[in-house]
Amino acid sequence: MPEAWLVAFATTHKGKPVSNFDLDHFLPYQLAVLASRISREFSTLYQARFDISIPEWRVIAHLSQAGAVSVREIHLKVDMDKSKVSRAAARLEVAGYISKCESKIDRRLVDLELTPKGRTMVAEIMPLADAFEARVLAELGPDAGAFRQAVAQLLSRS
Repeated sequence: MPEAWLVAFATTHKGKPVSNFDLDHFLPYQLAVLASRISREFSTLYQARFDISIPEWRVIAHLSQAGAVSVREIHLKVDMDKSKVSRAAARLEVAGYISKCESKIDRRLVDLELTPKGRTMVAEIMPLADAFEARVLAELGPDAGAFRQAVAQLLSRS
């Protein structure tokens, strides 16, 4: 049986909500919308120049920190469906930004890693990412540190 808030959210009577549930003030909803908006805004800085999507950026960003890793590891780290990671990896491979090779740990898996072209792209994107992050944090003013701590606390939950 669905949770009560979900039933209340999904059900209306004559165009009016059947409960006083306020979606606009529901924290999980706010976080999802905020993350999506921030990702889209940042993507405008790299999409036109490198013709990569948000999922492709997430794969590239993870590979820039991790070296050669499997689709499974990226899926777990960046919280994207395995199929979305696989499609992004396929497009990045065609574009010459990553290469695929057999995993040294498990021959059934394929590891992904940045090519020299991919490392060059990362070197160009990272200053843009740093500047973008600084602008977002500047909007928070003196609350930026507390916000970062709160986000870290929420992310540390298992």
